[in-house]
Amino acid sequence: MQISTILDQVDLGSIALPEFQRGYVWNRDQVRGLMDSLYRRHPVGSLLVWVTKTESAVARGDQNLPPGTVQLLLDGQQRITSLYGIIRGKPPKFFDGNAQAFTGLYFNLEDETFEFYAPLKMKGNPLWIDVTELMLRGVGDFVVRLAQVPELQPDLNRYIARLSAIEGIKSIDLHIEQVTGEDKTLDIVVEIFNKVNSGGTKLSKGDLALAKICAEWPEARQEMKARLDKWHRAGFSFRLEWLLRCINSIVTGEAMFSALENVPPSRVMMGLSRAEKAVDALLNLISSRLGLDHDRVLGSRYSFPLLARYLDQRDFQLADYRERDKLLYWYVHTFLWGRYTGSTETALNQDLALIEQPEGALDRLIDQLRQSRGDLRIRPNDFRGWSMGARFYPLLYMMTRVHHALDWCSGIELSNLLLGRLNSLQVHHIFPKALLYRAGYTRADVNAIANYTFLTQDCNLQISDRPPHEYLEEIAARHPGALESHWIPMDPALWRVERYHDFLTARRELLARAANEFLDGLLNGSAVQRTVTTPVLEREPIVVPGSVATEEEERLLLECSQWVEEQGLPAGELMYELADPETGNVLAVLDLTWPAGLQEGLSQPVALLIDEPDEVGEVANRAGFRYFTSVTEFKQYVLREILALEPVRA
Repeated sequence: MQISTILDQVDLGSIALPEFQRGYVWNRDQVRGLMDSLYRRHPVGSLLVWVTKTESAVARGDQNLPPGTVQLLLDGQQRITSLYGIIRGKPPKFFDGNAQAFTGLYFNLEDETFEFYAPLKMKGNPLWIDVTELMLRGVGDFVVRLAQVPELQPDLNRYIARLSAIEGIKSIDLHIEQVTGEDKTLDIVVEIFNKVNSGGTKLSKGDLALAKICAEWPEARQEMKARLDKWHRAGFSFRLEWLLRCINSIVTGEAMFSALENVPPSRVMMGLSRAEKAVDALLNLISSRLGLDHDRVLGSRYSFPLLARYLDQRDFQLADYRERDKLLYWYVHTFLWGRYTGSTETALNQDLALIEQPEGALDRLIDQLRQSRGDLRIRPNDFRGWSMGARFYPLLYMMTRVHHALDWCSGIELSNLLLGRLNSLQVHHIFPKALLYRAGYTRADVNAIANYTFLTQDCNLQISDRPPHEYLEEIAARHPGALESHWIPMDPALWRVERYHDFLTARRELLARAANEFLDGLLNGSAVQRTVTTPVLEREPIVVPGSVATEEEERLLLECSQWVEEQGLPAGELMYELADPETGNVLAVLDLTWPAGLQEGLSQPVALLIDEPDEVGEVANRAGFRYFTSVTEFKQYVLREILALEPVRA
């Protein structure tokens, strides 16, 4: 079928996009590459459509579908969307993405290259042709313009031929394969989609469950995204699949998405409303009671489906502060010991079963954790981890908030009520990084959890890189009790760089003792209280800047994860804890990972490790991860092996 006819079919709704398809994700390089291939009449692949009855079809966008049957585009969305945008000058109705990827494409008549508009290079230069304008107005307009430029006369015929070749792209035939038959259920079609869609993100069990929901409730995806956007604005980033799991646990009491198979849309709508209410309540509760008030320190987000179910069973009314604190005691221990690391659905199903009978539910949950751990005591060596990815980093932050730690420069309590640009909390290395590196300490030593505390940005800047034996003595004299509120060993001999390991040992002991006291208090209802007047969803998110080892490294990792998302692939997990599946002990902290693969469930786990010791890579490799130590090599892998495109150049 000719490209122009395909686009006409899109306008008529005869070719549409199925609801389970993700949005448009191509970048400008991919659009330029497609147009160059078509211009040179190189093959660009066939399309795959699912021919299904209109009454049972659920398509994206608000276009009307024709009676009878409709062709839902399974493979070719990115190509057809790009061509529609360039040829029609606007996105199709099913569009969901960044239209800048195909807006402003120009063609150079002399060197036959496609580039996006650059005013300094192209403005006033008749050799640069707006491709969309050419497609909309035809060759004739441009012939008249070129004929009026004397210096172009000798090459006019050559330029006209090239203009015609571009316009002729609309007449190129693309082969269309069809999936037809009454036996082609949504499950089968999604399986086909995953097999043929080698250049994109595979659909997960959650995607399939959502597709089935959207078949009867077309607005479901947007309704869920609206909730995710709300939480994101408050500083918490969740995935759509995570929200669907919360809904599933409330509606069915199960972790497996298959439990939603025969749930009517009305119950899913109810489940979304109650899940939103539960998550709102939990974020406010965890923030106000534990001080865990932003995404980096939230801990075990896969505890939320169970917590949501627990609240929903009680119509969001806990009996008293004792039940509240006991519930939070369980929550903290889920992230300390990695309860939902690995086989999330298996562990979550076990725990959901434990709370079906309300009486004694919390005791059963806590006993389950004890059985897997032996006991729930925190020991000094548990703080031996390093980097902000370690499980005990959120615990340290929590303790700083709940124990009313004091700022070292002002002497006032660190709380989320502090206002002003320089008063947001920041990670502070008690022994400055530069000082430790000069003294020959390793990266793991420098970024040990026991070397972290939290101060205001203003105080962090004031202390700067001063050695602790100087500035800690001044703080002790100026603000008595301020150092002790951060569990700093008060023996000045330990504040010298040559005694750094001894300092860490002493501080770990203080931290473990304080953590056990607070957690025991949560369990028995005697823990120190925090007073927070502003709900976390109603205030600006507190920003805790930091890094894996340096700010530059964290920026590099975040940019790489964003680049992956721009390719239509899932976001990575920063500072992923690789745990022993039997003991739950952390084996290594991996900088940036895709534990289920970049094509979830269909490609191997992959990690990006920046400036890590060899043993970290060895541990990752033994756990089945393919790992890369440079961003360029990682991107080449993504483009060449995952997206089947040309690799990037350094």
